[in-house]
Amino acid sequence: MADDERLRLLERSLEAFQEQVQKSGSASSASYGLIGAILLMGGLGYAFDWWRGTTPWGLVVGLLFGLIVGFYELAKAVWKK
Repeated sequence: MADDERLRLLERSLEAFQEQVQKSGSASSASYGLIGAILLMGGLGYAFDWWRGTTPWGLVVGLLFGLIVGFYELAKAVWKK
């Protein structure tokens, strides 16, 4: 295979990859938002438990709140289209 053919094949492959990444941008950001909300709210609940000694209720409430916020953001991204 000649070098020119390899370069054209690589260029077409990279263009196809870039197109797929652009199409999946909103879905991937929504999923990262879901994970981030769960981790952040769970962490805040854990910190509240450590501070006030209410184990495990702050963590449970924080995780539930993180799930609600995360799924809300995910639903907004999915139904926006």
